[in-house]
Amino acid sequence: MQLFNSMLGALPVSYGIETRQISAENPTGEKGRACVWEPDPANPELAHSRPAQDLGRGWKVRPFIKVKAGQTVILADIKGPGCINEIFFTSNLKEWRTLVLRIFWDDESEPSVESPVGDYFTIGHDSAPHLVHSLPVNVGPFRACSAYWQMPFRRRARIVLENEGEKDADVVAYRVLYKLHDLPDKVAYFHAQWRRSLTRREHPEHVLLDGVTGQGVYVGTYIARVAFSQGWWGEGEVKFYIDGDKEFPTLADNGTEDYFGGAWNFWIDGLEREFNSSFLGLSLAKNDDRQGPRKYSMYRWHILDSIGFRQDLKVTIQALGWYPDGKYEPLTDDFASVAYWYQVEPHGAFPKLPSMRERWGR
Repeated sequence: MQLFNSMLGALPVSYGIETRQISAENPTGEKGRACVWEPDPANPELAHSRPAQDLGRGWKVRPFIKVKAGQTVILADIKGPGCINEIFFTSNLKEWRTLVLRIFWDDESEPSVESPVGDYFTIGHDSAPHLVHSLPVNVGPFRACSAYWQMPFRRRARIVLENEGEKDADVVAYRVLYKLHDLPDKVAYFHAQWRRSLTRREHPEHVLLDGVTGQGVYVGTYIARVAFSQGWWGEGEVKFYIDGDKEFPTLADNGTEDYFGGAWNFWIDGLEREFNSSFLGLSLAKNDDRQGPRKYSMYRWHILDSIGFRQDLKVTIQALGWYPDGKYEPLTDDFASVAYWYQVEPHGAFPKLPSMRERWGR
């Protein structure tokens, strides 16, 4: 029976479960209520009315929504119990750091997921959209984002999108596919948190996650990094402070490139090279100008190597390079990160999300 615990092996025994999908064509996910719009070219909410006018009702009339500057919309409001299996998203808006994704579980007042949209889907550099091919997150041409994190909920799941920018998002296409079914007595909830900092030479460290209390498991790291120095930037270690660790962590990796699946500087012929795999990758290496700032996107999914904690968790990464004399050089670099984990609710308070100007990409 071990076969049926695997991802593909579970398919033959997953029949009979009620499946629903929320999208612009069916904003409630209600059974038999997708594509019900009557073409009406005078209605700005039905943007594809004119192309569908000759075909009539039941065709592609409302494939996306608009989210105006300063507007907050509820993408999904689902009554449980159940589990979200996939979220798809794309938008014509160029500055995805202005769009904030928040997910709330079971009527909680504070979100369990809070991140700019691009960073959540591992494309944090708005000026350099790129492809991502991994097991839980994929980005196809052009900024077509799909995330397959499994998100159980007992009573309610609410997904909210806020446009904090000054430009309207004229196209927001999305889908939320979920199944309605009972859950085990003990189930952890999905969380994701965005942070950004400029590391300091006095203490060259970026905090990926802190303030997490309770029981859970850490499952992923994404970093959008801007390297301001001219040399190598990835000697810093990733450290996990688990269950009461103070001065010294329990887990520490050998270096940034080792943690994200590379070795010897990610180099081929003297340059960092992009690569994608199921669990880790350097999906962006914008390093053509060796004298100017360089942009990197990197992800590590702890799926087969998840990191459990019983009372608390803190995760950090150092920013270190090399001086010409062979000593470590503390670096001042731009880190924007998303940490992904599951935990038993309630969760601790998130830091206040920085303002739009503080989130602005480079």
